[in-house]
Order: sequence, then C-alpha cells, then structure tokens
Amino acid sequence: QVQLVESGGGLVQPGSSLRLSCAGSGRALSSYNLGWFRQAPGKEREFVASIRWIGNTTAYADSVKGRFIISRDDAKNTGYLQMNNLKPEDTAVYRCAADLYLSDSKVNSWDYWGQGTQVTVSS
Repeated sequence: QVQLVESGGGLVQPGSSLRLSCAGSGRALSSYNLGWFRQAPGKEREFVASIRWIGNTTAYADSVKGRFIISRDDAKNTGYLQMNNLKPEDTAVYRCAADLYLSDSKVNSWDYWGQGTQVTVSS
C-alpha cells in the first residue's frame, strides 16, 4: 500500500506561486507514476499533471500548461507541483495520486490518493 500526504497549499494573490508536495510512504514512489488532480466546489475532479516513473515523461492539462511544473525526487520519496502565475480559477483542493501502470487523465486510472491540500487564489 502507498500512502500519500500533500502539503504546501494556502491563500495567495493572483500572479503568485506555490509549490505543492506529495510525500509518499509505505512503498518507494520511484516505481510509480505520479499525478496531480484538483477539484473546485461544485465541479468534477480534473486532471492537472502527471509524471511517469519511466523517463520522467510529463503531461499537463491545457489550462495549466506553461504555468505549472510537475517533478519528483525519488530519493525523498516525494512529488511536487510548482504552480506559477496562479489565477483565481486555479482555486481548488489539489490531490496527488499514484499508480504502477497508468498515468492518464482519468480519475479511475489511479489507485492511490492523498487527502488533498487547499489552494485559494484571491485578491
């Protein structure tokens, strides 16, 4: 079993940056694909970004491409989401996910989930 714990959320102004962390335990994350999803009030959970464990191949939702960067530090068993130029529409609960085999944008593709961290972008 993999346990994931997110941190780094908060209240920031538009144009600011935040870095979210996803700390893993129970298993080494080095063999898992990692993903970030978000869910705003009244909306469905949506894909944000993913990084595969083979080759560190990344993928992003169009809404965050060029602003967010997903990365991983397997020595620290941690994944990251660097969020730059934040916009009010980025406000959501951000959750990290892990899976051995899949890394696509479908929520049901991911086996393990963290509890989430709140990101609020407001002036």
